[in-house]
Amino acid sequence: MTGSPGRTATPRRYLMCEPRYFAVEYSINPWMNPDEPVSAELAVKEWTELADSFRRLGHRVETIRPVAGLPDMVFAANSGTVVHGRVLGARFRARQRTAEADHYRRWFLDHGYQDVVMPTAINEAEGDFAWTGEFLLAGTGFRTDPAAHGEAQEVLGVPVVSLQLMDPRYYHLDTALFVLQEASPTRPAHVAYYPEAFSPGSRRVLARLFPTAVIANEADAECLGLNGVSDGRNVVIPMEATHLAANLIAEGYEPTFVDIAELRKSGGGPKCCTLEIRD
Repeated sequence: MTGSPGRTATPRRYLMCEPRYFAVEYSINPWMNPDEPVSAELAVKEWTELADSFRRLGHRVETIRPVAGLPDMVFAANSGTVVHGRVLGARFRARQRTAEADHYRRWFLDHGYQDVVMPTAINEAEGDFAWTGEFLLAGTGFRTDPAAHGEAQEVLGVPVVSLQLMDPRYYHLDTALFVLQEASPTRPAHVAYYPEAFSPGSRRVLARLFPTAVIANEADAECLGLNGVSDGRNVVIPMEATHLAANLIAEGYEPTFVDIAELRKSGGGPKCCTLEIRD
């Protein structure tokens, strides 16, 4: 896959879970309101279009069977971090999601992964971990414990950079930052992020690590525009993130818009639904 000058798409492998039992029955983040009607049928439609978008872009999509009684299981990114074939599972903070972790653990074991480690610290996986190709960015503040950062470094064998989240609306790192282009021997990693979601110190760290980052504004963040998925050229983002899209185009990326209005009622978007498997 090749495309815009300076931007090269790389085929990816994703694990996803159909939101057959999607519902908002409890509130574990500011986006969730159990009194607001939701439609599992509409959520499935949005999810199907997201998965089809990945396939059209040349990516491989695998699925895990949804389980009744686990309405948030659709948010696959929260259930595992895979780097160089090593799998670090999840340990959820909210009791309502605890059972999801073992279903994903078994999926990896059933698909031939021998090196699967379940964490001892609270760890919400790619919700709070973002692989840059060189090191793992790791968020904390609302869900994942700081101790999980050190555990991830030991299990995955990669350097970890800790970042402090400050705004409860952006309770996971993947609601405030995503990797646009992984590092390669010829160029550094490139990211997009919303500075106001981070502590002052973490903002300084991000500015130092990524001086040419795409900076999102409040409107981008409020539609979960930073909950995007990039293959190095094509960037899948919510349809409302028009300011972010314009900045991405200026940087040589090609946005693909998806509707996540129903899934967003649970605080999730494209990335939340997508666990990347990096063998």
